[in-house]
Amino acid sequence: MERSISVRTSGGAYPVIIGNGLEYGKLALAVKKPCKAVLVSDSSVFPLYGEAALASLRGSGFQATPYVIPRGEASKTLATVEGLLSFLAAQSMTRSDLLLALGGGVVGDLAGFASAIYLRGVDFIQLPTTLLAAVDSSVGGKTGVDLPAGKNLAGAFHPPLAVFCDTRAFATLPEEIFADGMAEAVKHGMIADREMLRSLGQMPMEELCLRNVAVKARIVEADEFEKGARRLLNFGHTVGHAIENVSGYQIPHGRAVAMGMAVIVRAGVHAGLTSPACIEELYAALALYNLPSYCGYSAKEIAQAALHDKKRSGGTISLVVVKETGFAEIFDLPVEHLEDFIAKGLEA
Repeated sequence: MERSISVRTSGGAYPVIIGNGLEYGKLALAVKKPCKAVLVSDSSVFPLYGEAALASLRGSGFQATPYVIPRGEASKTLATVEGLLSFLAAQSMTRSDLLLALGGGVVGDLAGFASAIYLRGVDFIQLPTTLLAAVDSSVGGKTGVDLPAGKNLAGAFHPPLAVFCDTRAFATLPEEIFADGMAEAVKHGMIADREMLRSLGQMPMEELCLRNVAVKARIVEADEFEKGARRLLNFGHTVGHAIENVSGYQIPHGRAVAMGMAVIVRAGVHAGLTSPACIEELYAALALYNLPSYCGYSAKEIAQAALHDKKRSGGTISLVVVKETGFAEIFDLPVEHLEDFIAKGLEA
């Protein structure tokens, strides 16, 4: 059974449709007239789902062409975007045409960014194939790529025309990739949905996705361009992105976010900002999916990488601190105190 939720933006609303065995072509016809369409995917996802997606789109009248990038975070660069933009130009794509992102967060972020800047904006549809993309990165309109200095430092706000989440794709995910997505579900539970956090491992997949999208949609609708409340979605991410950077992106996003959340909760408890009960609730949720709560890097390494994060503003950096499970606040910390704060979060 298909489930759906609408996400409201300043430019209108877009649907997020969740189900098992979605027909991409028929769903796309509900939001876009037949046109040229480029299906962006990666070398891991396209062999599994690419041809079926193209056939569905073509069967509904879209002139669909694939563009496949190498899998992994290493492809999330301006150079890859330039290659995609050149391909779009070679296809004589116009503003009335369409991009579709079939894959995980890297594909979605990159294709979304390309659609934001090609001809100053063309429509795109997210087709997430990982749990992480389904519950987080495909919703909200953030697009972007990495720079050598840090993750997601070049990007744009560009909401999709729609998000079609086919949960059957999750059946082919390796256990560790599925766990990456669950790290974002834990994040949503910790900041805004304690009941969901306590029900992890028991919810049907469509319900799990819907609950997570509902949390993100509610926050995004209140602060589309990340001026205030939307920053709550960065819980664990300032430290998590720094851990990814220090590891040379060898530590996957979800595992790094899990570590980042644990660091911030422990540091928050030490500083009297977080209820001690949050530690055990977070540990229990992470343990369900074998997600880590500690990392092997020093506070100095993490702090130095975090200072390149886009959440820094002048002499302060914004951290999301959970007060009680299901309730979080923004905490602006002077940058000179960041290393000590993180050091307390690295302690057992």
